[in-house]
Amino acid sequence: MSSIIQLLPDHVANQIAAGEVVQRPASVVKELLENAVDAKATDIKLIIKDAGKALVQVIDNGLGMSVTDARLCFERHATSKIRHAEDLFSLHTKGFRGEALASIAAIAHVEMKTKQDQEELGVHIIIEGSKFVSQEVAVLPKGTSFAVKNLFFNIPARRNFLKSDTVEYRHVVDEFQRVALAHPKIHFTFYHNGSEMFNLPPATLRQRIVTIFSGKTNEKLIPVQEETEIVAIQGFVSKPEFAKKNRGEQFFFVNDRFIKSGYLHHAVMAAYDGILKDGAQPSYFLNLSVPPNTIDINIHPTKTEIKFDDEQALYAILRASIKHGLGQFNVAPVLDFDRDSNLDTPYHYKDLQGATPTIQVDGNFNPFSDDKPNKHFSNYKKPESTANWESLYVGLKQDADDIAHITFENEEMTSSLFNDEEIEHSVHKTYQIHKKYIVSSIKSGMVIVDQQRAHQRVLYEQFLVNMTVHQASSQQLLFPLNLFFSSSEMELIQDLQVSLKNTGFVFEENNTDHIVISGIPVNVTESEVSLVLEQLLGDLQDGIPESSFSQSDTIAKSMAKSLAVKTGTHLTEKEQENLVNGLFACKDPNVSPFYKPTFITMRVEDLDKKFAL
Repeated sequence: MSSIIQLLPDHVANQIAAGEVVQRPASVVKELLENAVDAKATDIKLIIKDAGKALVQVIDNGLGMSVTDARLCFERHATSKIRHAEDLFSLHTKGFRGEALASIAAIAHVEMKTKQDQEELGVHIIIEGSKFVSQEVAVLPKGTSFAVKNLFFNIPARRNFLKSDTVEYRHVVDEFQRVALAHPKIHFTFYHNGSEMFNLPPATLRQRIVTIFSGKTNEKLIPVQEETEIVAIQGFVSKPEFAKKNRGEQFFFVNDRFIKSGYLHHAVMAAYDGILKDGAQPSYFLNLSVPPNTIDINIHPTKTEIKFDDEQALYAILRASIKHGLGQFNVAPVLDFDRDSNLDTPYHYKDLQGATPTIQVDGNFNPFSDDKPNKHFSNYKKPESTANWESLYVGLKQDADDIAHITFENEEMTSSLFNDEEIEHSVHKTYQIHKKYIVSSIKSGMVIVDQQRAHQRVLYEQFLVNMTVHQASSQQLLFPLNLFFSSSEMELIQDLQVSLKNTGFVFEENNTDHIVISGIPVNVTESEVSLVLEQLLGDLQDGIPESSFSQSDTIAKSMAKSLAVKTGTHLTEKEQENLVNGLFACKDPNVSPFYKPTFITMRVEDLDKKFAL
């Protein structure tokens, strides 16, 4: 019987490996940027076209490679970082598996130029789908330039799975920001389709954060610093009042490598316990330095997850250090048992000097004299005579009889205006149960409405009609609102601006880090504007739909979710009736915008069966 197991050809094995390493253009950006950092570069340029689908190029001034190394780096499992298995637990660099460049070269056109400082000439290599096309000697500056073109050109199925340019660009920006935040001492520049998107000169971590996210970032940062035998923590967290609905600005770095850790995130949230609103997420930029032999970074293909030796101790230290940082800046409540709060000086009087009291004496005052006191020294007023107090009640009985007569006449008039049938209709038509459900009687029994889902459906259809028919009405603000956002969020708002105008928003001006809003939709209050936009940006973090209808649908759903009446809100009888009537006036009242049922019905027969048991 012939054998059925055979070795895969190298180009097939590389394409399979590429499935783990290269998922989208952002994966190529991550690998190339980390290679440039490992090469000790001080200036790194990232150039992309069409969100990285057409071109991803990284140019650095690092160490460069020799001719032999330039050829070997595209072989599988070729790396300069590891010699023995024990080296896996003493890594200080990023790339170490030796599969990234081989995987990238298997699914794209790669052009590499590299030269070492001590060499006079460099090498220029072109590879297409794992095949070496050419290798030439060239005059080049010190460093390396990697150009990856036509990603997934030989795997059309994988290319079809890529999202729109807007989505892929967002992922590229995320990877760029992670590397740039981890290495603030390196100069990074980022170009997209010929336009400069970021120019980040060498700076401190705080300056790098402010440069990337702009807006009011500097005002919201609280430093966190702690050093122990287990871990050294350095970075910043945000003040509670700047917390957002989404988790966009949350970064953990371990030994200058970006990671994701739900366990460490829980430690941060525990430090904020009691000082955050429900559902709010703080921003944090925390770099943890731990001994390399106490972590295992080889448990995930993308190396974004790490296994720690002593997670419990790390959790406790991180939580305590953040609490300490918040306490230092009087953000978190601090107990001081030696202080008597009753003796505290009010804030407005803290820096004021006590005024010297003055005494004035009226030398002419005679207590036995009938003359009035000097008005400069007293506000004394002689009381009026009350000898004729009985005159105050003259005619009072007659007035009371007149008022009673008028009251009886009004009651008779009221009873004649409304007949018995109309009085029946004044009885409650709806009832609210547990501030969550609205019960209303119908001919066959009763209907039970979920107030939150029902209001979501009503608002969703209203916003959708406004955006498609372009007849939204706005309410002008007396004082325009200035709302600050990060650079990436400002790009999203720019893309959404036409749709937002159709919902009723009026934008007075747009700047690089903030927008000015002078008008808002009629069913949005001024205090809700920032919450609505934050919720919308959070819902669109994974990308904006390309078609205008899909974009309008997404915005309508997000705004309906933000503005709908929440479970636990008391509604008056009129509000209950309006909500029920509005729901059944919708085109599709049966489900919410998120395809959850909005109401259920119970027939009288069903109730009879319950009582028949």
